[in-house]
Amino acid sequence: MAQQRVVVVGNGMVGHRFVAEVVEQGLAQRLHLTVLGEEPRPAYDRVHLSEWFGGRSADDLSLLPSRDFYAANGVDFRAGAKVAAIDRTARTVTCADGSVVVYDQLVLATGSRPFVPPLPGADLPGCLVYRTIEDLEAIKARASGRRIGVVVGGGLLGLEAANAIRQMGLETHVVEFAPRLMAVQIDDGGSAILRRKVEALGVRVHTSKNTQKIEALDGDRLAMRFADGASLETDLVLFSAGVRPRDELAKQSGLAMGTRGGIAVDDACRTSDPAVFAIGECAAHKDRCYGLVAPGYRMAEVAVDHIAAASAPRTFTGADLSTKLKLLGVDVGSIGDAQGQTPGSHTVAFTDSVSEVYRRLVLSPDRKHLIGAILVGDGSLYGQLLTLFQNRIVLPEKVEGMITPQTGGGAKIGLKPSDLPDTAQICSCNNVSKGAIVGAIRDHKYTLVGDVISCTKAGTGCGSCKTLVKDLLHAELKAAGVEVTNHVCEHFKHSRQELYHLVRVHKITTFGELIARHGSGTGCDICKPAVASILASAWNEPVIGRKHAHLQDTNDRFLANLQRDGTYSVVPRCPGGEITPDQLIALGQVAKKYRLYSKITGGQRVDLFGARVEQLPAIWEELIAVGFESGHAYGKSLRTVKSCVGTDWCRYGVQDSVGLAVKMEHRYKGLRSPHKLKSACSGCARECAEAQGKDFGVIATEKGYNLYVCGNGGMKPQHGVLLAGDISEEQVLRYTDRFLMFYIRTADRLERTASWFNKLEGGIEYLRKVVIEDSLGICAELEAEMAHVVATYQDEWATAVKDPEMRKRFRTFINTDAPDPSIVMVPSRSQHRPAFWEEKERQLETVR
Repeated sequence: MAQQRVVVVGNGMVGHRFVAEVVEQGLAQRLHLTVLGEEPRPAYDRVHLSEWFGGRSADDLSLLPSRDFYAANGVDFRAGAKVAAIDRTARTVTCADGSVVVYDQLVLATGSRPFVPPLPGADLPGCLVYRTIEDLEAIKARASGRRIGVVVGGGLLGLEAANAIRQMGLETHVVEFAPRLMAVQIDDGGSAILRRKVEALGVRVHTSKNTQKIEALDGDRLAMRFADGASLETDLVLFSAGVRPRDELAKQSGLAMGTRGGIAVDDACRTSDPAVFAIGECAAHKDRCYGLVAPGYRMAEVAVDHIAAASAPRTFTGADLSTKLKLLGVDVGSIGDAQGQTPGSHTVAFTDSVSEVYRRLVLSPDRKHLIGAILVGDGSLYGQLLTLFQNRIVLPEKVEGMITPQTGGGAKIGLKPSDLPDTAQICSCNNVSKGAIVGAIRDHKYTLVGDVISCTKAGTGCGSCKTLVKDLLHAELKAAGVEVTNHVCEHFKHSRQELYHLVRVHKITTFGELIARHGSGTGCDICKPAVASILASAWNEPVIGRKHAHLQDTNDRFLANLQRDGTYSVVPRCPGGEITPDQLIALGQVAKKYRLYSKITGGQRVDLFGARVEQLPAIWEELIAVGFESGHAYGKSLRTVKSCVGTDWCRYGVQDSVGLAVKMEHRYKGLRSPHKLKSACSGCARECAEAQGKDFGVIATEKGYNLYVCGNGGMKPQHGVLLAGDISEEQVLRYTDRFLMFYIRTADRLERTASWFNKLEGGIEYLRKVVIEDSLGICAELEAEMAHVVATYQDEWATAVKDPEMRKRFRTFINTDAPDPSIVMVPSRSQHRPAFWEEKERQLETVR
């Protein structure tokens, strides 16, 4: 069967989804895809575009699962291929470079363009738009060395753009024509809360402003003139006042248009030409263009079905425009008829001006169903409310209880998996039903949420449905007779959080006492290190002391990282990345003396590899002599607090980032926790230390510091969340003390702060209440616990080398001091590395 030639014009998120759907359905042999992308790179995630300013690169934002995804699946992808014309009679597409591509079926996924109001001066230098990575690069270049930035537009895109220029350190203004922010999505009550929270972050909001013109001023500055006679001087004007469909190619080729623009399509996403389809923001279905990614994804799936002549092709009949976003760190959710425009509808609203939380439900005329909702300040209820809305589930009689705080906690809906029919849509981003999720769990016998998400794609979009996915999994496991617990292991019928509480309350100091009183058996390789960590966090006794050494894993037992050949790496602490010339010399001398491979780490330290176990105490002694301490690279504890050079050297620095980083590293060094901790301190908004990708990080501002928490690099990167802004150094330390001890108290075993935060009911608002407002009344305890850790700190290397009994453990063999003969090194790039097996065999054969 001859391949159909399918040409896709546009490689945004929706265009890529079309390609991915073809690949996932195994249609690549039947459909030969040519993808013409106008931008110089393949598809990337526009939803998280602002994260580019937080340090994510274009590659990080890429939607391709691998660099060779297109080529590996036979897709002819052409970057920088701008289409100039479509000839529907000849069925050809002509690019701006003159190249011509023939098609059997054409898919237009040209997206939208930013709307720039037709104002005098809108084309002046410094007037930019916010849409592509090239736009971001232009914004960053314009912002460099300047002070003020203005965003025109106070909707979803405008607030996202405001966050971007705020991250660059500019004084940020938002100018909105309407009398409130996000006028389309939320009402006056929600907008008032949103405005207060946005202004609390230092963003200045100007509503009811009709911009008349933009003028050039001396010094390459700009002035915005308003209809009320006011004006605003700025260095940068960023237009983010909505989008318009890119339908010009279709219009030129004679395709039918929507009444208000966009390419007219039917339920199959087919245009007025049967050989041409349109999907995403450029398409007008029943005269409506959809600006969200989820409807575009549905269109892409529908178009694939009809092009491939599926036996039961799906159709596109419209889409729900509900959305949940985090704008400038503020949760905002809008569901269905959020404005309550349905005749006869009822409204129930809750406002907490202290916590700055707003919730509004719009009910059907008979009060039995949810037809709309608004959430501002706390989006924790969004997933369940969306499920109630999408599946027309009958509401309880007293609906106000769904959005008002309950005794002992926040608002709760109490939606159970059994309340939902199999047809209930759980994930609207990827159109995944309850039946599909339950089927995957049963067919594959899944027991982990991550496996269910990977298989079904539920939860991989906005993520708001992850809680329901977990609830469905637990319900299925329970129905199958599988006990669902969070016990540490078979020896302790308690969670890690419960064990930590028992250790604290009963002042238990040994594993033996804990298992005798609250466990059974003798323990295992799971509970022993977990309890060892809890005891170290609580009482801070030496981890390789007589009471605790037998509990530790290999790294902690020898205070160094075991490598693949049986040697260890040595990483001394360099607080804040500072290091003296004498210390650098000592590192070089030690590396030469013991023939160690040396490498600079990502945490601003030097790592020495290849130390034999019997060499470790001697190496530590030489490093201790010049002021080094253990860097705890081997432990579930604080690793580093990276820093830039701050005001000491940098002309952009606004605070002493090195001084604070050194202070923080000395304060938290040796702190044992459920998982490793990484931190950083940046001296200005340029964020050279990458503080927003750390478990806790600090960025200097003109007024003090912004404290971010629960960021993460590594395998599953996650952006940190702003806990507090423009706070003093003393507040940074106080809030960090509380945050870390609260995490240590409540996290699961081997759970990073990012994963812990993602499961934290109430999210950042709840965490702020606990850490800043002391809502649980435990902050004094948390501070006292941290003070104990700081006061009882001792360098583990120094403790080990001074204790004769501890030193005896550092030997390969019990009956001889001889080194391990199986450790063989080979030359590599002016240093050496462990030999692989075949190299080792050759060397040993030579010796024999």
